[in-house]
Amino acid sequence: MWEFDSPPGHQKMKPKILVILGQTATGKSDVAISLAKKYKGEVISADSRQVYKGLNIGTGKVTKKEMAGIPHHLLDIANPKKQFSVADFQKLALKKVNEIIKHKKIPIIAGGTGFYIDSILYDAQYPAVPTNQALRNKLEKKSAEELFKMLKKMDPRRAREIDAKNPMRLIRAIELAKALGKVPTISKKPRKEYQMLQIGLKLHPEVLKAKIKYRLLKRIDMGMIEEVKKLRKNGLSWKRMNELGLEYRYVALYLQKKITREEMIDELSRAIWRYAKRQDTWFKRDKSILWFDPSKKSDLVKLGKQVSVFLK
Repeated sequence: MWEFDSPPGHQKMKPKILVILGQTATGKSDVAISLAKKYKGEVISADSRQVYKGLNIGTGKVTKKEMAGIPHHLLDIANPKKQFSVADFQKLALKKVNEIIKHKKIPIIAGGTGFYIDSILYDAQYPAVPTNQALRNKLEKKSAEELFKMLKKMDPRRAREIDAKNPMRLIRAIELAKALGKVPTISKKPRKEYQMLQIGLKLHPEVLKAKIKYRLLKRIDMGMIEEVKKLRKNGLSWKRMNELGLEYRYVALYLQKKITREEMIDELSRAIWRYAKRQDTWFKRDKSILWFDPSKKSDLVKLGKQVSVFLK
């Protein structure tokens, strides 16, 4: 765990929210927990897959031991057989933020799902476009590659940000584009009721790539394949695992004997790296994020001072 300076006295101002964000495998949980210890905080997870019950090893969900007594919220709140939307997250997260503030604690948002983080930071209204089952029935017959080509023609901006191999997200994006002309750009108007500080964690690309591969092998040793087998035994379909993406998609392909173990590791490692690059593209758009390299002690000192000044 990282060590930071002790917190200064708090002045009565607008409620403050800390956000710890960044690419996968940059150590967001460690930093969030250390800050929560020093500043009497509670952590709200902003991860689009850690909301699901049973998706533990594959998503790198923080364990009870790793939490070190710090309350964590919005983990294990959804059935993996059902879709959980950003609108669902926004409603629950804002409620939890206000509860934490009411208890005179600091809400610390920690995660790498940019869409989820933005739903808290900005006064955004998400489009209430209902499911178009007839359209979905047609789209579900197409490959991810075909869906991506469709979306690219309809909405190039959204195509640059989306997981091109995730049929569920592609279909929803096309559904929105069909209904609205394009996937709407969500308002970037900051919420007036809070003060917010965004701390971004960023590692050198080669360091991050090596860490992604190491972490993947470690998760396999921890029982990630057995976790997917258990999910399957509990009724999670291969189709749904494909929709959940990354670890669940590639382990499912391996268990169906569509790829070898070696192919699973190589393809998954590359897919996680592509995901990390998409995260970087998303976060780069927000110039208010303060970036630090958690592998450098000098950066951690600067990070600690920045948080101390913010919470003064």
